[in-house]
Amino acid sequence: MFLRGLERLIDGLSEFAGMIGWLLVLYCMIFGVTDVFLRYLLNQPSLWIGTTVQATMVLMACVGGIYALKHDSFVKLDIFYANASDRTKAILDVLTASFTFLFLYVLITRGIDAAAQSYRLNQMTPTAVPLPLGPIKSAIPIGATVVLLLVVRKFIRDICIIFGVNKAPDH
Repeated sequence: MFLRGLERLIDGLSEFAGMIGWLLVLYCMIFGVTDVFLRYLLNQPSLWIGTTVQATMVLMACVGGIYALKHDSFVKLDIFYANASDRTKAILDVLTASFTFLFLYVLITRGIDAAAQSYRLNQMTPTAVPLPLGPIKSAIPIGATVVLLLVVRKFIRDICIIFGVNKAPDH
């Protein structure tokens, strides 16, 4: 019961990340075109659009990774993987999971350190319109933590597939 609730929470967070992601893409498109229009047609470049679009791209990477992992949309090297059985795919995924866990560990711990330092030092972007870096840097370990939850769920499913235990349906 608890695990199903946790799974629904993870799925909900992933779908919410996807909704945030498309809003961020829309923001980048609208303001990117606006910046080009202001800069090249009116010869009046914006002081803030470039900075906010860069910050938005960081956030897009955080939420996009969550959504892509949930929907198994990452690009894979399918030379060997595509024709493999579900059990072989699960074995390969379990073997490579250690690298994913290591990467996420570093991303979360170093991301927390970087975000804490940004808040402590009140770091701002070195641009004409300074923006606080703390919230932007905080998105990295938060996003990585949600990705970790998804990876743990996939890892457990793969273990179940390997040992033929109660296959949980993929979403």
